[in-house]
Amino acid sequence: MKKLLFTIALMAALTSCGGGGGGDTPEPTPTNNAPLAPTLTYPTNNLLCIDNSVAFTWNTSTDPDGDTVSYQIQVAKDNQFTQIAHTLTSSTPNKTISLEKGIAYYWRVKATDSKNASSDYSATFQFYTEGTGITNHLPFAPVLVKPTLNANITTSTAVLEWTASDVDTSDTLTYDVYFGSTNPPTTKQGDNIATKTLTVNLNPSTNYYWKVVVKDNKGGQTIGQVWNFSKD
Repeated sequence: MKKLLFTIALMAALTSCGGGGGGDTPEPTPTNNAPLAPTLTYPTNNLLCIDNSVAFTWNTSTDPDGDTVSYQIQVAKDNQFTQIAHTLTSSTPNKTISLEKGIAYYWRVKATDSKNASSDYSATFQFYTEGTGITNHLPFAPVLVKPTLNANITTSTAVLEWTASDVDTSDTLTYDVYFGSTNPPTTKQGDNIATKTLTVNLNPSTNYYWKVVVKDNKGGQTIGQVWNFSKD
């Protein structure tokens, strides 16, 4: 009888110590939050840099968890960043980069914390490096406004809209617009237009492609990227 009671007591003790498969729930892994996207400060948008050694600066990014932040800066020769000239990292919110003379550049920065969580890229700024003996600078590449890239249009017409600028602020800009169902588009729908919009007719179940050529009144021109959208 004593042996039976001892066995029962032993089983009860084992059960109370977790022998039945229970246990403490592990602490959840803390969520890591990405830092905020930096804000660009220099070179400012549309600036004409008189020196091709450019000291880029941006505001310090805030990390919600207090993590150490580093930065990646990208400098490209097109506003879609397909022709990247430099991709560099920095532990401080500044970086000096030597660039070619007489070139339009586009730049952006993102922040990454010590746990590899990254912010979105900042806004894109554009600037021009002064070239030797240059009296006229080409316009900056046009920027898509609408329809947005790969958009799906349900109406029978679409308004093509873009923005463009020139570091020579006194220059007058005009636009040639190429639009059609072939890539790249070869049909000129707008010729030397002064506005930054153009309404086009659409056919059902068709993919469309368009691009804008920006021209100044001194013979300079810049060809934009090919953009696309579809019609139901």
